[in-house]
Amino acid sequence: MGLQKHYLRYGRSARDHILGLAGGGRRNTIVKTHTSDNVHHNNGYNSHSSGSHGTHRRSHGGAGGGGVGGEHGGGMPNLTNRPTPLSMLISQGVKINNHRLAVIIIGIVILILGIMLSTIPWLDYFILKNLQLWNDTLSFHYWQRPGVVRLTKVYIYNVTNPDGFLNGEKPRLTEVGPFVYREDMQKVNIHFYDNQTVSYQHKKILQFVPELSIDKNTPIVTPNIPLLTLTSLSPKLGYLLSKTISVVLTAAKFKPFINVTADQLVFGYDDALVSLAHRFYPKHLRPMERMGLLLGRNGTLTEVSTIKTGQQGMEEFGYIDRLNGLDHLPHWHKPPCNRIAASEGSFFPPREITKSNMVYLYDKDLCRVIPLQYQKGVEKDGIGADLYILPENTYGDSSSNPDNACYDPSDYEPLQGLQNISPCQYGAPVYISNPHFYQANESLLNSVEGLSPNKSEHETYFKIQSKLGVPLEGKVRIQLNLKVTRAKDVYPVKDFRDFVFPVMWLEEGISELTPAIRRWIYLATVFAPIIIPISSYLLIFGGISAIAFIFVRAYQNFVFARDPTLEILEMGRRSLRRGSSFIAQHQHKFMHRESYTLLKTMPGDLLDDSEDAIPIMTNSS
Repeated sequence: MGLQKHYLRYGRSARDHILGLAGGGRRNTIVKTHTSDNVHHNNGYNSHSSGSHGTHRRSHGGAGGGGVGGEHGGGMPNLTNRPTPLSMLISQGVKINNHRLAVIIIGIVILILGIMLSTIPWLDYFILKNLQLWNDTLSFHYWQRPGVVRLTKVYIYNVTNPDGFLNGEKPRLTEVGPFVYREDMQKVNIHFYDNQTVSYQHKKILQFVPELSIDKNTPIVTPNIPLLTLTSLSPKLGYLLSKTISVVLTAAKFKPFINVTADQLVFGYDDALVSLAHRFYPKHLRPMERMGLLLGRNGTLTEVSTIKTGQQGMEEFGYIDRLNGLDHLPHWHKPPCNRIAASEGSFFPPREITKSNMVYLYDKDLCRVIPLQYQKGVEKDGIGADLYILPENTYGDSSSNPDNACYDPSDYEPLQGLQNISPCQYGAPVYISNPHFYQANESLLNSVEGLSPNKSEHETYFKIQSKLGVPLEGKVRIQLNLKVTRAKDVYPVKDFRDFVFPVMWLEEGISELTPAIRRWIYLATVFAPIIIPISSYLLIFGGISAIAFIFVRAYQNFVFARDPTLEILEMGRRSLRRGSSFIAQHQHKFMHRESYTLLKTMPGDLLDDSEDAIPIMTNSS
């Protein structure tokens, strides 16, 4: 019987499909064996064609046909097709190159990641998400308890010629200070609301800093503010009531100037007039029990503020929405004086979003909202910021700033640089200005001696980070003045002429952020905007380079490497050697029945245009 063995039989496996070993467009190779007694010397054995004079043909069939065509159902496998581009990239010969495949996948992932980093503004999204005020965001912890060193510096004007002033001389003033207080501030009683606002109260503790201050028990000669407040109102009360007040004040030996220490003037001293006013004044006008210029700043403030968290937009981020439930300031009756849309100093709307050159600040001591105007870009501790200053026409007459008309009472002729805040001071004729009458009407400065305005020391300014709206540095500088109206019918002050008397000025704000806050701001505004584009470009370059490297290696292998057919041929030869060894070991068992001869294909057929050599064993009956 005829026996035929194919030592190189390779079916179309899944790997053959991946490597491109299946497909059309292949040529057929025909191997014929004749019935004639052709003797091929191979290890001493003869090989004869079996059966009838038939022709065995190896034909490349379709992908699903097992690679067999023609008459012979057990035809030879397809070994001569050319590799596809995919097989060139991820294989080496007939084997998948796992290293190449891994490099391609990693390169594609890196390339996609780099493109995403360069096109999607995820950094801005992350910053805005954490900038909005909400529980456990970074900005919330900073806002709730900033931890920054916030200092309040107080400078008091000491009157060196009180008697001379009463006799018609200019007051000679000497600036005494600074008296420095560290302000430990936090927000308490915090409540978030569904309309994207949050309410809170300020808790402030002022602690004296002796190493930065002069002796807080330094004696000061200053105008008697409670007395002069009362006498300035007496002309409106009529002659009889004015005389009654005069008799009482004379009997009680009140004087227009008093001697107190700096600490008493700032944080309170006992005064009979203040005690009486506290007891008998209407509740909404009632002052505290003691007289002190900053007495109401210590402890938890009664004022409840509600601000916008930025959830509905950053255009008014950090701006006040309500004060004590009101959407306006009750001290003033007309806009824009009664507006409250301003920051309390922790956050401002980022200028990169609003594109506005104005921001607004509310301070209870100022009794109003003040504008801050953009000047230029500056740098603070390596971080870019915008410089804002107080406009020159903020305080004063309505001729230079029409918005100031609603601040001035009808019986006062407004002056540039002087602002009325008496409604916030229990009716006391207190006016604010820049320190040393900086940018004020020259008549105010010429009426006193000892003042010297200076831009660097007396100007209000803020340095605000434009992307975050966080102030990196800021100083609010304000001077308190007492506007005295002459009361000629009140004997103790009959010589005290109409006058705007400077009492003190203070500076409050921050000079430095804490290291932790500064690092966070630096990372978000300086480091990340530089490193992220560089990283994205490096990722894109790295991904393209990895893929290009694999293409180059695949091309080199295709041009210079061994033909995969030779590798398959080598595998076939190894199979033949194993078969020959088996036959040599067991030839005694079948020597009497059959003889085996190895048949070789012709060399021309083996190497014909990448065709595979198929060794065949036949049995001669």
